This record gives sequence, structure tokens and C-alpha cells, in this order.
Amino acid sequence: MVQLLRSTIVACAALFMAGVTPAAADEYVTNFGPVGPNEPIIAALGGKRVIAFFMPERGSCAVHTFMWKDAGADAPYTTSRVRLSLRPGQMARFDDAHMAMDLLCGADASTLAIVAPPELLTQSAAND
Repeated sequence: MVQLLRSTIVACAALFMAGVTPAAADEYVTNFGPVGPNEPIIAALGGKRVIAFFMPERGSCAVHTFMWKDAGADAPYTTSRVRLSLRPGQMARFDDAHMAMDLLCGADASTLAIVAPPELLTQSAAND
């Protein structure tokens, strides 16, 4: 289980790094989901970057989320990591002054998706 988690984190980091070096410097890869197990959600919301993935665990979504401020390469930053378990149909809310999003565990703990107010998604897409 630990080895699977490590390999999943490495795979997510590799996918994220692919998104950090896109064709144009100001473009990012975005995937709001729904995603299946071990597939990454990658998003920019309210000036923050988010990577989230899940693994099915005893009928629930074992969610791992990483968030940090979207600043220049030279700017200092800190990353926060949140791990939680959601039953099918449950949502977890991440909220601060600049960002609001929910992560939704899908039916049978088979998917995970970002659920956010449309104006935030539209604003974030325009800023990417």
C-alpha cells in the first residue's frame, strides 16, 4: 500500500511537471475531473494551484490534496497537504479568501471531481 501511494505521488508529480512546462509559458494543464483512481485533478483556482487524487479504500475515496499559491518561480511558497476519506456522494470543502472548491466522491467511490462556483472556474480559466 505504501509503495502504491509513493508511485502514485511520483506519477502525479510527473504529470504536474508536464503541465508546468507547456508550449506557452503562461498555460497550465487543467483537469477538473471526474477522474478515476490514481488519476490527478490539476487546477488553478483563485490564485492557487491544486493537485488531488484518490484511491478506493473500503468503499470510500481516500483523497490526497496538495495546494499552494500560484506565484513566480522565484517566489517562496509553501504547500499544504490534506488527506481525508469521503464516502460516495460526500463533498469536502476547501475555502479561503481567494478560493472555494469542493471535492466530490462519486458513486461507488469510483470517481473524484472538483465542484466549484461557475464564476470561480470561469475566472480561473481566464487567468491561466
